Amino acid sequence: MLRGLIICPNTELAASLQEVLQETRQAEMVRDLDRYPENLELLRSLRAHTPDVLFLSTEDLDKALAAVQLVEEHLPGLPVVAVSTHADAHVLIQLVRNGVREFLTAPFQVPVVFEALGRIEELVAKRPAAPVETGNIYTFLPSKQGVGTTTVAVNSATAMARGAAGDKKGLLLDMDLSSGIVGFMLKITNLHSVVEAAENAHHIDESLWDRLVTVRGNLAILHSGRLNPDFRINSAQVQGLMEYARSHYSSVCVDISGNLERYSLEVMQESKQIFLVVTPEIPSLHLAREKLTFLQQLDLADRVSVLLNRMHRRAVVTTEQIENLLGVPVYMSFPNDYQGVHRALQAGRAVEPDSELGKQFTVFANRTLGRKGDVSKKSKSESKKRLAEYFSILPGRG
Repeated sequence: MLRGLIICPNTELAASLQEVLQETRQAEMVRDLDRYPENLELLRSLRAHTPDVLFLSTEDLDKALAAVQLVEEHLPGLPVVAVSTHADAHVLIQLVRNGVREFLTAPFQVPVVFEALGRIEELVAKRPAAPVETGNIYTFLPSKQGVGTTTVAVNSATAMARGAAGDKKGLLLDMDLSSGIVGFMLKITNLHSVVEAAENAHHIDESLWDRLVTVRGNLAILHSGRLNPDFRINSAQVQGLMEYARSHYSSVCVDISGNLERYSLEVMQESKQIFLVVTPEIPSLHLAREKLTFLQQLDLADRVSVLLNRMHRRAVVTTEQIENLLGVPVYMSFPNDYQGVHRALQAGRAVEPDSELGKQFTVFANRTLGRKGDVSKKSKSESKKRLAEYFSILPGRG
């Protein structure tokens, strides 16, 4: 089936279109925007959801044409289908001049839409495949400080990079400007930091980049530098930095603080997946639920996966209880291995890959990147105690 994205401020028109698309059984909607987004938001939505076709309302012709131009500039070859409540010769001429070849008017007829989708399928089949290994961005967000997010990010990035093919490497970015410790954990002496990379994001090149990063095997690392809580990375800098990282690395892991700064939200907007790191303690789970609610309001909830860190067999709460509380499945659990993590910290490296914890990070990397060898199994535990009892004092949510 074709993956479609709809931009249509007219909710009745959008609902009518979705209904007829369902009847054709030829397309599924991966995103429905009830407004014309700004260029940056539209670009992020297209990259995050990778639609095969864009259904675009012509209610505001200027904004529609601006979206068409953006698609042509950044995603050439993506078919655009204009939709409207009526046919207008002037509008049709403007669309054709800008490369739009499909136009649907309400009331939508199944045979007409079916034929249009058939032509779209032919275009999609002929379209050149997207460049391989353009890079995927994975953000690691702590539910609260002290849950081991940086340890998870470092070892995840190392495991992802370990299987990188060819000259493509993995990248680890420490964007926790208030308390980043990647440089300390890995004993990095390079004084260049992510701050310099952000400041030069508009004109960064490989020569400059190579001076900024530290390379360990197949993993390039850019630490956060000296404590600098007053520095803020703006939206354009985040976009430039992510663009460079995405195009030069097979996997990009970003460690951010749990403070939800604006630039952290920008990074999450650029991410394919957001890994919310929790531990089986009540304060961590409480704040995880709060952050999930907040991210849902930002339309990011569908990208969030929960990582359960420092899990042990005698945990007071079970994986099943945690899933029931948070309303999302636990993507992966990592066992508590204080000694192994401590030895790795002393040596300035990731944990041993053949340890129980190291093997679990390998499983995580394989699963996340879709490699062979994903043998993860969802943990199943009997309920020991209703976790909701711990949250009985929390106010209800409307």
